[in-house]
Amino acid sequence: IAYYPHPKSCIYKLNSRFKSGVLLFALGSMSCISLWAQGTVEDYNRAYALREKYNAKHVLYAGVVPHWVDQTSAFWYVRQTEKGKEYVKVDAASKKRTALFDQQKMATALTEKAGREINAYNLPLQNCRLNISLDTLRFQLDGKFWAYSIKNNRLLDEGAIPPRGKERHWMEVDDEKEGRPVTSPDGKWIAFIKNDNVYVREVATGKETQLSQDGTLSNYYSSYIQWSPDSKSVVSCRIRPVEKRYVYYVESSPADQAQPKLHKQEYAKPGDELRFKVPCIFEVESGRRLIPSTELFSHQYELSGPMWNADSKAITFEYNERGHKVYRVLEMSAVDGSVRTLIEEKEEKYVNYPRIYRNYLSDGKRIIWSSERDNYNHLYLYDRATGKPLNQITKGEWYVRGVQHVDEANEVIYFSANGMKKGEDPYLIHYYKINFDGSNLVELTPEEGMHQCWYSSDYKYLVDVYSKVDQAPIAVLRDAKNGKIRMQLDKADISALLANGWKAPEVFSAKGRDGKTDMWGVIYRPSNFDPSKKYPVIEYIYSGPGDQYVPKTFSSYNWWMTSLAELGFIVVQVDGMTTSFRSKEFEEVCYKNLKDAGLPDHIAWIKAAAQKYSYMDIDRVGIFGCSAGGQESTGAVLFHPEFYKAAYSACGCHDNRMDKIWWNELWMGYPVDESYSACSNVDNAHLLSRPLMLVVGELDDNVDPASTMQVANALIKANKDFELVVIPGAHHTMGEDFGEHKRYDFFVRHLMGVTPPSWDKVKTGK
Repeated sequence: IAYYPHPKSCIYKLNSRFKSGVLLFALGSMSCISLWAQGTVEDYNRAYALREKYNAKHVLYAGVVPHWVDQTSAFWYVRQTEKGKEYVKVDAASKKRTALFDQQKMATALTEKAGREINAYNLPLQNCRLNISLDTLRFQLDGKFWAYSIKNNRLLDEGAIPPRGKERHWMEVDDEKEGRPVTSPDGKWIAFIKNDNVYVREVATGKETQLSQDGTLSNYYSSYIQWSPDSKSVVSCRIRPVEKRYVYYVESSPADQAQPKLHKQEYAKPGDELRFKVPCIFEVESGRRLIPSTELFSHQYELSGPMWNADSKAITFEYNERGHKVYRVLEMSAVDGSVRTLIEEKEEKYVNYPRIYRNYLSDGKRIIWSSERDNYNHLYLYDRATGKPLNQITKGEWYVRGVQHVDEANEVIYFSANGMKKGEDPYLIHYYKINFDGSNLVELTPEEGMHQCWYSSDYKYLVDVYSKVDQAPIAVLRDAKNGKIRMQLDKADISALLANGWKAPEVFSAKGRDGKTDMWGVIYRPSNFDPSKKYPVIEYIYSGPGDQYVPKTFSSYNWWMTSLAELGFIVVQVDGMTTSFRSKEFEEVCYKNLKDAGLPDHIAWIKAAAQKYSYMDIDRVGIFGCSAGGQESTGAVLFHPEFYKAAYSACGCHDNRMDKIWWNELWMGYPVDESYSACSNVDNAHLLSRPLMLVVGELDDNVDPASTMQVANALIKANKDFELVVIPGAHHTMGEDFGEHKRYDFFVRHLMGVTPPSWDKVKTGK
């Protein structure tokens, strides 16, 4: 009875005599089950207490973030010690570590100048910068700029920080109308926009010349004008704008007035019309105009650039075709206006354009370019003259994750990658260097772990910090030539954390849906875990393309998983197919199929874990997530109700036609077709047969809140029972503190069959 909250289907069919036996057995069993009580007020209080007990402040000598000083071999960082924060300086060449400054003297000076008590080992310094002479530290504090002379112990107030202007919301498209006039490299001309057209003004005489004649309000020239290096020509894109879509939000409970507020936000959605850009070149003295044929960039999602080639003979720009099946680097001649293709990516499903790395080398002859054309993300060297690859630089069944530096003089690339080291978690990032021709691959960070590196400005040294979810961080200084460790910096001390009962999550791998590909995830258990008990399982999901989501670095407290497990659950997270950084094929399962969400792999993985660990009760599996995870958790109970028994879904993009254009057209395709409906939680809401809690922030400026409300509307029309929680004033959120508590109660009620404790009995720490 304690395990199965809805036993009617199996008990009511029994005869009355057998019912009595079952009832007696159940009552007897409950006395045993009560010893295994889960979801009690004690569990809740212990779960909330973990936020403090497992706080990162209990981890010492962790969180190393080096700040290299340009043109020197020195860097500084903050050490988390028993006393508090210590500011230290390291000279990589001499391998010596010293105090960056006298912290007590700094605290005394700050206390006097700031007019409040400042603790020497909790200095509230922000945005610190050490000068090249290593004797002056500049920082921000209390809304002011400060400069501290380390040698002279002199603190100077350098004035108030000016207020920041209103920033453009990330959903807004730049109309390119606010660029300032641009002076030519030789200083003789100023180019600018006037009456939607391109003009130049001669500096010596003030004479203005109109270069373009066809700019209008509905087909205007961009103010982001680019001068040719020889100062003879300018380029500007003619832009044909479109009517924009807006999303509206009602802020029900503003803090500064009684009446609600209406907010308006630009928000393009799949299928919307998009602007069209044409790069046009104008010769300043002759007035000659070069307007190219748009044949090679006629169906635009986006046209980026243009930029001048070093010889002033051409401009280069990039064309992203609508639907993302074609991506081109194009070159337009400044002699005759002809356009040719330098690089073309063409895929049956999609070109993963956000992942493209490009470096137009200063020799003007070559381009370093990344592509997934061989199923993995790798680097290629292109010849600009022929538009053909000279060679593939990196190759193999692994994935280039980033390029940190290109040393053109020595033709060496410093990059990071995952999956190269067999036998370890394939998502762990390591750092390497390689020659332009693909020779002399050198691993710089060989130890197992998730590495993050910071290089000195001359790329002679690097600071490497690495960890795993079950291994505390280690920070070392390395030689960038060969990766050899020059100096141990810090090794995290988690003894206080362990004394508070902390246990690391388990890294677990198992085969996915195909029975051959390993899926990697983590398992969180309660601190009072007892393998003789049975635990419901809850999956935290954020899946789909664009990234991988299972944590790989050390963390003392996982906000979504640690306290939830403490209530008496096994909480898991896994990366399945549709996610990134394994291979193009692995990710492309998502194409026109976001409802998949890797769930068949997740189910196989959880079943494999339960086969190994019998205390995992996979007859009681719940799932929760936010944003894409909100869509996916609802999809789990709609499309896989035989496995997932309850879902909590926050701010979900439940219908991809309602969500932002760039995410959805990349993965779901263009034009909008029936696959959008097939993946829609709105159109499939009638399938609901499991408990569902929908949560939404009324001011969600990431996913249109209407997406959640439309699911609610469809469920109501289908006569389905569900819960809806709207958080006033909240933006894109998992539910804030209120939703966190609601999520705890939801799973305790539906997976444990237990009535959650009264909220006034729970010590949340608030």
